[in-house]
Amino acid sequence: MDYLDQLESESIFILREVAGQFSNPALLFSGGKDSITLVHLSIKAFFPLQVPFTLVHIDTGHNFKEALEFRDYLVKKHGLRLVVRQVEDTIKRKNIPDATGKLPSRNTHQTYTLLETISEFGFDCCIGGARRDEEKARAKERIFSFRGKDNMWKPQLQRPEVWDILNGRIHEGENVRAFPLSNWTERDVWEYIQRHTIELPSLYFAHEREVFKLNGRWVANSPFVKLDSNDQLETRKVRFRTVGDMTCTAAIESEASTVQEVLNELYQTELSERGQTRLDDHISETGMEDRKVQGYF
Repeated sequence: MDYLDQLESESIFILREVAGQFSNPALLFSGGKDSITLVHLSIKAFFPLQVPFTLVHIDTGHNFKEALEFRDYLVKKHGLRLVVRQVEDTIKRKNIPDATGKLPSRNTHQTYTLLETISEFGFDCCIGGARRDEEKARAKERIFSFRGKDNMWKPQLQRPEVWDILNGRIHEGENVRAFPLSNWTERDVWEYIQRHTIELPSLYFAHEREVFKLNGRWVANSPFVKLDSNDQLETRKVRFRTVGDMTCTAAIESEASTVQEVLNELYQTELSERGQTRLDDHISETGMEDRKVQGYF
């Protein structure tokens, strides 16, 4: 086995552990490369049976249309179960102040809708595509990340994971977030995508888009962004390394139109995709961890 085979084997083992230990697991789906890879691994793990996870998409209303279109295409192609819940509905129902400012990201607002969805469907485990190489708070995560009845992430309450033993025992009202791609890197994901010819949204490859520069990063122009007189719109050839909201995800200039060309770019950079292009991670030194403590993905 080469290293991609080993990573695949580990992830399939984790997915099967989730199916075996939990009664109602869900797979959190964003339309990004990591959650798409998880769908591919899930199909492979349980073939010829149906994937035993409900796909859950928490739609902020600020998504790239390409990601939403690909989500619907993938679900239809593989006959998957999909639940979509809107952050907009939660904001109205709970009278939560909407995001404001130049880039009014609803990233934090997703937590409210996610917790409501977990409660609505009684999900006892949520599978996510987080990887430890992405961000320092994610590097602290166990593969099975325990969440109490308050849904908060408390590092001191996590279980040891030695000898590949994953402890999913929980009481009613508690849940677990499972991360089968924990030990993968961005390059691993792309090399796996290349090996298995996994389809991706066009966002991940070079295309012309109207953008403006903000703090050294190229941000896509959209109806959700509040431009001011200092913003200079330009049409540039860009791609996205990670896909989040249009209000929190920056692009990079690129000519990469194939998976191999994307890999060639990755071999020459030392910056993680979140560190380079996710604006919401730069709110503070502990931006991601603060959101996780409150129940974020």
